[in-house]
Amino acid sequence: MPNILRSVIEPNTRNSQPIWAPGRNGPDTPNTARVRDYWLGGTHHTAVDRHLADQFTLCAPHLPHLVRTHRAFLRRVVTHLVRTGVRQFLDLGSGMPTCGQVHEVADRAEPGCRVVYTDLDPVVADESRQLLAGWKDTAYLCADLREPEQVLDAARPLLDLTQPVAVLAIDVLHFVSDSADPARLLAGYANGLGPRTHIAVSHTCPDERMDDALRLFSDIYAQPLPSFHFRPVGDAARLLDGFEILEPGVVPTPLWRPDQVDVPDRNPEHFHGWAVLSRHK
Repeated sequence: MPNILRSVIEPNTRNSQPIWAPGRNGPDTPNTARVRDYWLGGTHHTAVDRHLADQFTLCAPHLPHLVRTHRAFLRRVVTHLVRTGVRQFLDLGSGMPTCGQVHEVADRAEPGCRVVYTDLDPVVADESRQLLAGWKDTAYLCADLREPEQVLDAARPLLDLTQPVAVLAIDVLHFVSDSADPARLLAGYANGLGPRTHIAVSHTCPDERMDDALRLFSDIYAQPLPSFHFRPVGDAARLLDGFEILEPGVVPTPLWRPDQVDVPDRNPEHFHGWAVLSRHK
């Protein structure tokens, strides 16, 4: 076996669960949430996470750029929402709350904003609560975003439902299958939070490069990857049926209200992902 393939396989053969399985991936085992933190320039990752990140980029060199572009949208949309008067945020499928996460962005724009994070992985939730120690206006829930009623029940101690709330579904709905009806889930959050609810979504589009990368990664690891459900820009109207789409509409992610902080994308109109901000009617 070539050495490069051996180096990819060996870290995972010591773990009986797939690298993305929630619940057991502590600091000594690679964790995809910490991999994302590494790509985003954070500090909450270990040598095994960095090793796995390098193997991901071996198969998909564009992945770090994809992740950073979605995170840049999060920064822009949170800043915009705070400027328009929103002070409460529910972030779905958050990952590690480091390096440009919602509470940092919102606090820079207006101190005192309230933020509730969610993630399905109990390891991620436990580590994140430690990272958020000292941030009194934040909470981190170990919860499945596909259960809006349960998430909202758990979030209500921090969120004031008499005031506007923004729901953030940033680069996460590709984990939700059509059979789980992501449009129904988004409507469930909006209906539970009230008429002034905002929904911000960024989503990766179908991409032959990504399909090839997933096949290559799966072949190297000799195990299946989780199902991904990348959706074209045309699906935005279906996902947000009944919502008011706010300016600038549904656009390639780098083109949603770009600012001078962003590193310019050479061809932003060709980015394989879209972003949108909507409001519950």
